[in-house]
Amino acid sequence: MKKITFIGAGSFGFTRTLVRDILTFPALADSTIALMDIDPVRLAAIKKAVDKIVDAGKYPAKVIATTDRAEALRDADGVVCTILAGGVDIWRHDIEIPKKYGVDINVGDTRGPAGIFRALRTIPVMLDICKDIERYCPNAIFLNYTNPMAMLCRAMQGQSKVQVTGLCHSVQGTADMLAKWIGAPMEEITYLCAGINHQAFYLEYKWNGEDAIPLIRKAITERPEIYNEEIVRNEMFLHLDYYVTESSGHNSEYNAWFRKRPDLIEKYCTHGTGWNPGHYGFILNEYLERENTWKKEIDDWLAEEKVEIERGKEYAAYIFNATIGDGTLFEFNGNVRNFGLIDNLPVGCCVEVPVLASKRGLSPIHVGPLPEQLALLVNTSARCEELAVEAAITGDPRKVFYAICFDPLTSSVLSLNEIKQMTDEMFKANRQWLPQFRHDS
Repeated sequence: MKKITFIGAGSFGFTRTLVRDILTFPALADSTIALMDIDPVRLAAIKKAVDKIVDAGKYPAKVIATTDRAEALRDADGVVCTILAGGVDIWRHDIEIPKKYGVDINVGDTRGPAGIFRALRTIPVMLDICKDIERYCPNAIFLNYTNPMAMLCRAMQGQSKVQVTGLCHSVQGTADMLAKWIGAPMEEITYLCAGINHQAFYLEYKWNGEDAIPLIRKAITERPEIYNEEIVRNEMFLHLDYYVTESSGHNSEYNAWFRKRPDLIEKYCTHGTGWNPGHYGFILNEYLERENTWKKEIDDWLAEEKVEIERGKEYAAYIFNATIGDGTLFEFNGNVRNFGLIDNLPVGCCVEVPVLASKRGLSPIHVGPLPEQLALLVNTSARCEELAVEAAITGDPRKVFYAICFDPLTSSVLSLNEIKQMTDEMFKANRQWLPQFRHDS
């Protein structure tokens, strides 16, 4: 019997679907599912949902719920993390303060000033989780879904011995989207995708072994409904020649091309038909709304008679089956340190590359160099992330300032002095969450 622990189990949609998928694997069907969250009300609701899945599938699984992280982690074989350090009321400052200075942010959980401050708050918590894993379950496979993915994974992989990687749905989701655009069944598609989290690119995308990138270009240029679905990403593809993984809204805040002027935001970031075209504060507004609706969402689901127990596509389940289940090999894109993986990105930075999961653990696969135009773009983000991680570990606020200085969007909008003023204000708003920092510079 295996034990799989969820840290931050209060994420209803994610926890529910992942537990469902895990239990469909015969080797994991009798697992102990340990749910841990600091919110006992959310935790109790999630336990009811997971119990319902177990009952519907008639699985021999055991479900426990606790607010005690040590209890949840003790003797775990696998760990999943989906936390939000500080909550929405703190995160909103990361987005609202830059807006005052003219930096218009869509999501703000990955990089740039908002993503960096989210990392500063979250890295100490993640390192504490790693310490607990080293103490209570040192051989566990740790799968992180918490953002900012690259900075958190880079910190954990540099400061702990835990076998950890970060997972993001964007690689899978975009591959599916592109297949639909060209009319290809997904089972006939193969691809090679690499870069950094949310700035990874499909270096190869093939349909039955044939290059399908010309078909993608044809769909985008000849069918307005496809161009309009992902305007920012499609513009990047048409000009940079490779398709990027993360949504248009997210990508609009990772570079200097789309959000530095109101007219550009209006042209590229407000009229897309995809799930996230790029409106200001898009995900923040969703989170604020969800604060008032999450309980009803769970209650409504619990009231339904039918429970879906067929396996979905949550690839953490496939990774656990490969590493602690029946050993069926599984390849996925994971976030790992760059030691001989992408030749023209900084050594040791966090990259997103193919990883093979097996009974031996997690084995990253060498990709080689990125095309030069992609390397130029991605290097800037990766080096800013490296500075921010170093700042979080050393408690040096000056390094936070440097990291934000060279963020592409921020530097295209603000002067150095304006960036310093903005950073100081963000530190003031986050002071209680960042006790490791000196505030004398």
